[in-house]
Amino acid sequence: MLITRYKRPIANPYTRSFDLMNEFFKTFEQMQEENTKSMLDFTPNVNTRESDEAYYIEVDLPGIKKENVDINVEDNVLTISGTREYKDEVKEENYYKIESKYGSFSRSFTLPEKVDVENITATSTDGVLEVIIPKLKVITDKVKKIEIK
Repeated sequence: MLITRYKRPIANPYTRSFDLMNEFFKTFEQMQEENTKSMLDFTPNVNTRESDEAYYIEVDLPGIKKENVDINVEDNVLTISGTREYKDEVKEENYYKIESKYGSFSRSFTLPEKVDVENITATSTDGVLEVIIPKLKVITDKVKKIEIK
């Protein structure tokens, strides 16, 4: 149901009827465009966590080959991108339904300052990509004696 601002009645009732019909069809067309677009947009789910040694990013990528995924770090931003290819679905008697979303995706994460960018690793198991971002080891517990020369 659309909520629209109240307008004073127009003298000609037929004009108002046409306006209402135009609004209805315009809304219907927008809904169709959004449904079609959302079918082509694929945004993988992401879980993040942190331990004392590293940060972890887990990305759900079911049915996506590792060759179709890129992981890059640029200007302290980690970007995971790729493509989920469209599968040819088989049409059966008067039945055809696709609920999976396909298309390109990209997720970006700003990295904290003290991470070891050179040793970031990624593994893929059972459709879940895990990116491990090690933290830089900072020695704070030990006292270091500096010799004067």
